[in-house]
Amino acid sequence: MPLDHAKPEDWYSTKTVGDDVTYISEPFIEEFYRCNIWHVRGRDGDMLVDSGMGVVSLTEWVPLVTERPVQAVASHTHFDHIGCHHEFDHRICHRCEADLLAAPTRKNTLADPYVTDEIFTKLPPLPYSSTTYAVKAAPATRIVEDGDVIDLGDRHFEVIHTPGHSPGGIALWEAATGILFSGDIVYDGPLIEDTYHANAKDYVRSMERLYDLPVRIVHGGHFASYSGERHREIIKNWLRERT
Repeated sequence: MPLDHAKPEDWYSTKTVGDDVTYISEPFIEEFYRCNIWHVRGRDGDMLVDSGMGVVSLTEWVPLVTERPVQAVASHTHFDHIGCHHEFDHRICHRCEADLLAAPTRKNTLADPYVTDEIFTKLPPLPYSSTTYAVKAAPATRIVEDGDVIDLGDRHFEVIHTPGHSPGGIALWEAATGILFSGDIVYDGPLIEDTYHANAKDYVRSMERLYDLPVRIVHGGHFASYSGERHREIIKNWLRERT
């Protein structure tokens, strides 16, 4: 039976999770494919970590993201993480994936083969079609490297380069609060290690590096957030199977 199309006003949901962080979700995407979008409030401006599929305007339907100046960070450039980046004036990604953010294709963003009607429980509003879905170009206005800092005035997030899932994957670490935005290198669910530009040795090195952080809470690219204890358990078990 064909799926119904959702109304644009129903496409996103939001939930505050503490520490001036808001979780923005696309609930009609199956959980495995559903990117977590994170909005972080700072004194002098805000940060958005990833921006979803881009099938419904984030700036039009989630007023939170337009209330103040916002830096839109791409944890990496797969389709489910950068779909609305073109809607923001300040766009940040790692050097190794700046070319993909500037010139996305169905292939290089993994829309092909992942984007089909089967990843939805309700389809995006018309005129959406899975066969013609594409991410819009959103050239970076700031390119970051390992150790750079995203400054929100009273909050400072260190960029940690985490290649493995993709060459330019990054995590964002706020040492003062113990918060880690981990992107797709680690989360509490099935990890994807076989993308066309994945690298097994890089993945191990990234996991080893993240294990040592004194994490309090992890907000990943997919699935639910989790504690520092769970973070170390996930990585320890993963490394045990591969090293």
